[in-house]
Amino acid sequence: MRRSRGREDSIVSAWRGVIAEDEPVLSRTLQRLLQEAWPELEIVGVADDGLKAIELAQTLAPDVMFLDIKMPGKTGLEVAEAVADEWPDDQAEPLFVFITAYDNFAISAFEHAAMDYMLKPATLERLQVCVQRLKQRLHERARTPAAGGMAALMERVQSITDPADAPEKIKVIRAGVGNTVRMIPVSEVICLESAEKYVNVVTAQGEALVRMSLRDLVSRIDATDFTQVHRGVLVNIHSIVSATRDENGRYSLSVRGLARPLKVSRAFGHLFRAM
Repeated sequence: MRRSRGREDSIVSAWRGVIAEDEPVLSRTLQRLLQEAWPELEIVGVADDGLKAIELAQTLAPDVMFLDIKMPGKTGLEVAEAVADEWPDDQAEPLFVFITAYDNFAISAFEHAAMDYMLKPATLERLQVCVQRLKQRLHERARTPAAGGMAALMERVQSITDPADAPEKIKVIRAGVGNTVRMIPVSEVICLESAEKYVNVVTAQGEALVRMSLRDLVSRIDATDFTQVHRGVLVNIHSIVSATRDENGRYSLSVRGLARPLKVSRAFGHLFRAM
C-alpha cells in the first residue's frame, strides 16, 4: 500500500475522503451533504461494494472513509478491518464513519475504531456534528510529529546498547480497573493492544486499561521480549505457543494464558513461517 502524500508534519485545510455505499441515490446524497458540511474535504473515490472500497483505500490513501455496513463483497466492518490490517505502520490510518440503516451494529462498529456511527438517511445537522468530530481528530493527529510508527519504535528501543542513552524503564505497569489500580509486572504481560488513547494490558489474570498511547508505553518498558504482530498489537514472545495459517495465508496465534487467538497482519506473517 502507498500513501499519496504525508500529513503528519503539518496542519492542512484539505482532507481526502472515500465513500462506500451501494445505493446510488444515497451515495449522491451523502456527497452533496458533505460538500455543504465540509467543503474542504475532497472526495477522491466512491465505491459501490466492499472490495472496491478496500482497493480505493489502498491506492488513494484517504484520511476519512464513510462506510455503509451492509454492502456486496465485504461489509463496512470487514472493509475497516482489512484496511487497518494492511495499513503501513508509519502512517495514520483513515478515520472510519459507519452510515447504516441498522442500529444493531453500533457496538461492532466502535470495536472497529469507528469515529462515528450514523443511521440512514444522513441529515445535514447530524453530519455537521460528525464533521466537527472528524476535524478535531484530524487536527490533533496533524499536530503530532511523525515518529516512524510502532515497528520503527521497537527497533529503536531494542537497539539501545548504552545504558546511559536509555530512559529509566518501569518494571510494573499501573493499570486502573474501576476504583482499583492493578500493579502488573511487565514480565507477566501477555500482550499489549492499542485502543486509541488507551492500551489494553492483557495478562492471564485478565485485562486492564492504561491511559496512554501504545507508543508511549513501549518507550517506558523493557520491550525486548515483545514482538509486533499487528498494527497495534505487541505480544510477549514467551507466551506464543503456535501460529496457524488459514487458507488465505493469514496467521493467527495461540497464546498461553489467552483464550482467544490473536490475528497476525500480513506485514508480520513472515515472522511465523517454518524455518
